[in-house]
Order: sequence, then C-alpha cells, then structure tokens
Amino acid sequence: MNDPDAVFCPVAPARGDVPAERPCLRCRTIFWSEGFGERICKRCKAQASWKSALPPAAGGGRRSSR
Repeated sequence: MNDPDAVFCPVAPARGDVPAERPCLRCRTIFWSEGFGERICKRCKAQASWKSALPPAAGGGRRSSR
C-alpha cells in the first residue's frame, strides 16, 4: 500500500471480541483468551494430537464389523 492518497481504514473488532477467561473447548479448563477466536488452551495446543490434527479419541480403537 504505497499510494499516498489511499485512505487508511482500520478494522474495528467485534463488540464481543474482548480478552477474557474462557473454557477450553477441548479440556474445559479455564484459560486467558485474547478474543473469541482463541478457544483452545496452550496446554492442549502443545499436545501431539493437536499438532497432527487428530481428533482427541482417534486411533487405538477397532471398529466392529457387522
């Protein structure tokens, strides 16, 4: 954006997008969230299953054949 005549228009955050304590959607522990887009705590994000994008109960089980 190198145009000197361009008008700068900052994007205002949504009213509900405020830092707050929120429950983690994975483990339900309360953690400090910077906005409503952050709903997974740092502990859960550090787990290998989160990093590899596997669901919490993936693998290990066998499917029964009918």
